[in-house]
Amino acid sequence: MSAPDWIVVVGYFLVVVAIGWWSKNRIHSIADFFTARGQIPWWLSGVSHHMSGYSAVMFVAFAAVAYNDGITIYFWWPLTIGLGVGAGAFLFAARWNRLRAKHDVKSPLEYLTRRYNLPTQQVLAYSGAALKVVDIAAKWVAISVLLQGFADIPLEVGIIFTGVATMAYMTVGGLWADVLTDMGQFVIQAVAGVAMLIAVSAELGVDFPFTMWGDLPDGHGDPVNGSVTTWLILAFLLVKTFEYNGGMWNLAQRYMASPSGSDARRAALLSSVLWLVWPLILFLPMVAAPLIVPGLTDGEQSYIELARELLPTGLIGLMLAGFFSHTMAMVASDSNVITAVITRDIAPVLVPRVRRLTDAGQLVFARVTTVLFVAVSMTIAITTGGKGFVLDTVVELVAATMGPISIPLMLGLLPWFRRMGPTAAITSWAGGLAVWYVVRYVVEDATQAQIVGLPLLTSLLLYLLVGLLRPEESEDKNALIDSLETDPEPGAGGAAAGSTPPPVGAGQDAELASP
Repeated sequence: MSAPDWIVVVGYFLVVVAIGWWSKNRIHSIADFFTARGQIPWWLSGVSHHMSGYSAVMFVAFAAVAYNDGITIYFWWPLTIGLGVGAGAFLFAARWNRLRAKHDVKSPLEYLTRRYNLPTQQVLAYSGAALKVVDIAAKWVAISVLLQGFADIPLEVGIIFTGVATMAYMTVGGLWADVLTDMGQFVIQAVAGVAMLIAVSAELGVDFPFTMWGDLPDGHGDPVNGSVTTWLILAFLLVKTFEYNGGMWNLAQRYMASPSGSDARRAALLSSVLWLVWPLILFLPMVAAPLIVPGLTDGEQSYIELARELLPTGLIGLMLAGFFSHTMAMVASDSNVITAVITRDIAPVLVPRVRRLTDAGQLVFARVTTVLFVAVSMTIAITTGGKGFVLDTVVELVAATMGPISIPLMLGLLPWFRRMGPTAAITSWAGGLAVWYVVRYVVEDATQAQIVGLPLLTSLLLYLLVGLLRPEESEDKNALIDSLETDPEPGAGGAAAGSTPPPVGAGQDAELASP
């Protein structure tokens, strides 16, 4: 990389620092830190929701799929997400927002104590937090692979450098810093992505991408090719519908941080449209890469080689800044929501006096937790060595275990599943994870579709079956579910207003106080 490239990268980090310090002035309590008190405009929430699904993984592992198998990457990943988020706009988005507006919920898992019981909340909190540590470690490895390719920076140094920078601005600025960084990431990605598209078009001719398909290897223009099958796409559609509508907890935060339920729905629809359209701009150069940098034995290096081949000085730095912004924004998003879960759901059970901390004390506790969580994920990333870790983690671990964790969390919001109680929730969670373990580690030659889809289907069937055979409906749970149907009346006082049910945390306090 040249001096202008490094100037662009350093300039990006200076902007990140400025965002963090500007956001610091808006953070006065954990409500500001975790949900921005519902003050984030719907369009910014929608852009942030969309960008929180990206990381450097896309330019490493997914670039390898595009290089080896072609356009099937679009049908396998962004198309399934876009359709899932579009459906979730009408099912989940507004309900997440009303949990905050009516019940003062600051963590996506905070309502589970009242909806099911404390043990259900705890098993989902612990298993989800453990999953996210590994998921974030994969993101650190992905960005370090890109740093090695562009600047020959050792993997460990790349992880530490990016991790410490993320830790600094996230700890100071909370969700506001995260959302604003997402917006900056969107701008950088737009410039860098369009520049790469223009560079590839200049290389292959003005008729790109319409005439390239006959020159690509066989099957690279097919929706289904290579390791991607129709069943895998259908499995991903099911998994992503749950994951991107709140199963991935940080995305539920985007809906919670919008001003109202209707604004949250608009944010989801904007994110859905972006998922259906924008990734084509990013993936077409990756699909065309075999024509420009043929013969690569490691597809994970394809985007790096493409950038080296086509982009002029300065734009490589912008591309690298985009990689940084992808990973830092996504990790910051995950770290903020996991900190919310630890601060609001796990720590008060382990150490009840945490719940009695002052507002200032809770904010300090949240910031310390953020630092510790990011540090643990960095340690895991460094110890893996990186080889093959990214794709294995993202596809086979995260996608496969997301279903068992998200089924009780997501369906518990909907009125059609009000009969399902804690027995159904825990049975669903345990059964889904057990099937994932068997398919992943016991069954020989299991396909990716089976690894991804069977755990979620098992969880869904167990949740429905156990709920029907052993219904655990109650007036309190019904009141909670029914309260999520409409936005609060203008001027209502949130959880304490009128006939609105008591705050969600009240149920957890009662269980903690019981002998």
